[in-house]
Amino acid sequence: MRPPSVATSVLPAALLALLLAAAAPLAAEDSPPYRSAQQILDASPASDWRPLDPESTLYMELDAGRVVIELAPGFAPEHVANIRTLAREGFWDGTSIYRVQDNFVVQFGDADADDPARAKDLGQAKRKLPAEFERDAQGLDFDVLPDVDGWAPEVGFADGFAAGRDLQAGKAWMAHCYGVVGAGRNLEPDSSIGAELYVVTGQSPRQLDRNITQVGRVVQGMELLAALPRGPEPMGFYEDPAQRTPIRAVRLASEVPEADRTPLEALRTGTQTFRDLVEARRNRRDDFYKRPAGHIDLCNVPLPVRAAKR
Repeated sequence: MRPPSVATSVLPAALLALLLAAAAPLAAEDSPPYRSAQQILDASPASDWRPLDPESTLYMELDAGRVVIELAPGFAPEHVANIRTLAREGFWDGTSIYRVQDNFVVQFGDADADDPARAKDLGQAKRKLPAEFERDAQGLDFDVLPDVDGWAPEVGFADGFAAGRDLQAGKAWMAHCYGVVGAGRNLEPDSSIGAELYVVTGQSPRQLDRNITQVGRVVQGMELLAALPRGPEPMGFYEDPAQRTPIRAVRLASEVPEADRTPLEALRTGTQTFRDLVEARRNRRDDFYKRPAGHIDLCNVPLPVRAAKR
């Protein structure tokens, strides 16, 4: 067989080059312009947002202002039920933030809880609960992130909370991200009841995932907790009670007159808006970023909350 002539071999290559050159401007024109996270949120429809449930929202009143906590009954139903009871009965009124450990947590509740002679009465709250470190993955709407994670086979969001999932084991659990609220416990797994709570204020301690019951996340007021003076090493417990931050009250939003509530709504994580928001953070292409990362850590994904219209 004779080799093809120069003319016949060059012609297809030339045609391909012409086609690619013609298509390049069209591809550039069809590619959507980069939108910042704020631009994406500003363009989101109202249906992409959900109001916080007053029965699953706590207001912690400090002298410096209000901290708003969204509870997670889908992950820790028994702990959340106990927390509701404690809040309704005013258990935390007059207690304090008694631990502030640098780059880790703030912890609050009854500082005398370990002293039977001085411990505050728990009222109608239960004294024993099962550990709720994880839940069945079946039946849980889970919005998966595209990137690998070092702590779970899959990560994403469920019920508005950052979470991990192991489909082979059939389990899902909340992740220890900044702002997450957990139930302090002793060595026994089932030694927490939700009376002593902590908030993650440092780099995400994901090693605690599936080791402590997590009950919610702070959605507003983190600056009031993150700015508190650190307690002494090694664990940040204040040695002088005068250094503790007094808690005026902790109330369920449903128990607060509507005029005194903080109306908030959170972005639904199953929406295109949320997917676009994640991608905008995974591959920042604004003027400052010269090299898009192409990856985002679970705890760096924004969980937007905004003021709702009354």
